[in-house]
Amino acid sequence: MMNKKVGYGIVLAAALAAPFFLYPLFVMKVLCFALFACAFNLLIGFTGLLSFGHAAFFGGAGYITGYALKSMGLPTELGLVLGTAAAAVIGLLMGGLAIRRQGIYFTMITLALAQMLFFVFLQTPFTGGEDGLQGVPRGKLLGMIDLTNDLTLYYVVLAITIAAFALIVRTIHSPFGQVLKAIKENEPRAISLGYDVDKYKLLAFVLSAGLSGLAGSTKTLVLGFETLTDVHWTMSGLVVLMTLVGGLGTVMGPIVGAIIIIALENKLGDLGNWLARITSIEWFNSIGESVTIVTGLIFIVCVLAFRRGIVGEIAARFKRTAAHN
Repeated sequence: MMNKKVGYGIVLAAALAAPFFLYPLFVMKVLCFALFACAFNLLIGFTGLLSFGHAAFFGGAGYITGYALKSMGLPTELGLVLGTAAAAVIGLLMGGLAIRRQGIYFTMITLALAQMLFFVFLQTPFTGGEDGLQGVPRGKLLGMIDLTNDLTLYYVVLAITIAAFALIVRTIHSPFGQVLKAIKENEPRAISLGYDVDKYKLLAFVLSAGLSGLAGSTKTLVLGFETLTDVHWTMSGLVVLMTLVGGLGTVMGPIVGAIIIIALENKLGDLGNWLARITSIEWFNSIGESVTIVTGLIFIVCVLAFRRGIVGEIAARFKRTAAHN
């Protein structure tokens, strides 16, 4: 427990200092995707449900928040609440249908429903179609805190992320979370003990959807726009990749996975240009265009060499070392 507290303290200190060493917008984007990955991990890592439709919650909430702030002129905090609530409602409807099936059938139902919503957002006028929803204002928080300043907005986003992460941790270690773990490990046994398994699954699904929506709403506030990329099925695949690379079923794993994947997407081109300059090999300049290939290779390496993910393997190694000592 003490080691966990020390670890959380180090991560918090690094997060507080990050905007002074890194571009604030980049770090805020990482925080949003870290929250998205943690919300997804709550469902797959601790309940055993693989959803391939979480892009619907992430992007859908972003559109609702963007419309609420830009077209309706609502306060910033209310826009975030509306986006999160909309994602939870979508999650309730999708989960109510999907949890009736198990395994790959559950996954394919979530994918099909999410793709239906993708085409709805593509054709609905308020989303801007292929052009996306542009020019979303940041506004003021509580009517007092001006969010146009990147540093101010960063600490607001950090506070939102910490609060959501604390909720996830509390859920995992609560009696509700223990039932979710029991369902993942042995669902028939959980049923035999008298638990209403479908109810627990649906609650976990809605909570995961709502937190994913909060991440998407916050991302729209940070970047000032929302596009179809966030509701496309590839976004669902991206969050799966983040979770698996970081460590499925671990608390910190999704955060590490999000940092790695988003850093690759944003900084791989710069790394390639730097390598081209010091080696005089022009091929390195094209690395930035090969992000998908690089992330795919990382995924393959993790599956073959780090099946528990980065954080999962580190934790397992510490346990083995402690057992030998």
